[in-house]
Amino acid sequence: MSDSSLEKQELKTNNINVSQLVVGASDPAFVIDDFHQIVAWNDCARQLLGYTAREVIGHRCEEILQAVLPNGEPLCRPNCELFQCFCSCHPSCVPTCKVRCKNGDWRSVSYSSLVMSGQVQETPNGSAVAMVFLHEKEEQHVQQQPQGGQLQIHTLGKFGLSSQGRGIDVDKWKRRQAITLLKLLVTHLDRPVHREKILDCLWPDVDEERGWGRLKVTMYYLRSQLRESGIDGDTVQTVGGAYLLRRDSVWIDAEAFEKLVAEGRELQSRGQIEEAIRCYDEAQFLYRGNYLEQDVFDDCFAEERERLSELYMELLTRKAECHALRQEYVEAVQVCRKALVQDPCRESFHCSLMKYLVCLQRVDWAIAQFRHCKAVLAREFGVEPMPETQRLYQEILARSEGKSTNENSPPPAISVSALHR
Repeated sequence: MSDSSLEKQELKTNNINVSQLVVGASDPAFVIDDFHQIVAWNDCARQLLGYTAREVIGHRCEEILQAVLPNGEPLCRPNCELFQCFCSCHPSCVPTCKVRCKNGDWRSVSYSSLVMSGQVQETPNGSAVAMVFLHEKEEQHVQQQPQGGQLQIHTLGKFGLSSQGRGIDVDKWKRRQAITLLKLLVTHLDRPVHREKILDCLWPDVDEERGWGRLKVTMYYLRSQLRESGIDGDTVQTVGGAYLLRRDSVWIDAEAFEKLVAEGRELQSRGQIEEAIRCYDEAQFLYRGNYLEQDVFDDCFAEERERLSELYMELLTRKAECHALRQEYVEAVQVCRKALVQDPCRESFHCSLMKYLVCLQRVDWAIAQFRHCKAVLAREFGVEPMPETQRLYQEILARSEGKSTNENSPPPAISVSALHR
């Protein structure tokens, strides 16, 4: 973001610059506006989370903080309870949560807030609604009270369980195999998982008789832990020699993610681009990390992790296409860059990024992107870019040379239809 853009987003109230108020705070602090965007960010916040003001200003707060309760339940989400309180001029706080740093680490913090009320002047970018303070805390477990209702299971990124807005602290479970067993049932949602498969995943080196004994004890422990947390005992059912996790008894973020992508795909096919982008935004928000990312070396979840990862890349592809159709090339570029952070060798995103940069009349950046793509592919696989990519590069290079012969003409742009050839 340019310096001029940052200056435009500075908000003032009673001739006092909000950014200056944040800078003067002794704790990490930032200001959000009524579009959920961060409009001020102090150096203490940079030291805590690693982001500079330039990297966060103009971005939605939930995209940067990705805050979760200690059990993994998302705290940051579109139109969250905290934001609703701020809009109603009621300060709010969170005793304990975790926020994600730029380097991927998690920090335990508490939230406190200062509501801006109606004193802040309206600006083209909205009004500041609250100043939020982050107070770093030592790691601690929060005792959760049993609650009835549907079990919520968070599998994308950090694994976690919750019910009725309260977390279930699985870190305190004495039998770790019970967590793996639940993850296995989640991966095969609404499908019976035979005990032979469970034994092979949990105790591959134990004979069947001993393994069966361990499984019965582990299943009893899992059900008892869920019951103590207020979850219906029929959530996990026995079906002959198999076990089944009932779909109607749980909400799973991965399943919700899939449904949103499918809905966005259908809306996009009908030309309802704005609605499709909204679905893709919600799906992207749910994808806080790869499926059961803490079990990266467990083969039992590898296939599902790869499938959902590919679906996420499809989501980003479609979202970038939607923005391009609306001639929102800056947003399309941002989506492509995010995808390349996830998979730096995904050549299709390098190509799309080159095209969108040309549409922004940044031919020089598009040329640099090709050279970066070429270097990455050579380093990782020892191969050259595909012929299609090289042809695109030659076309862009020709455009660049054409520009240099006529400096008074604006750089040519690739048409929207050409983006999808």
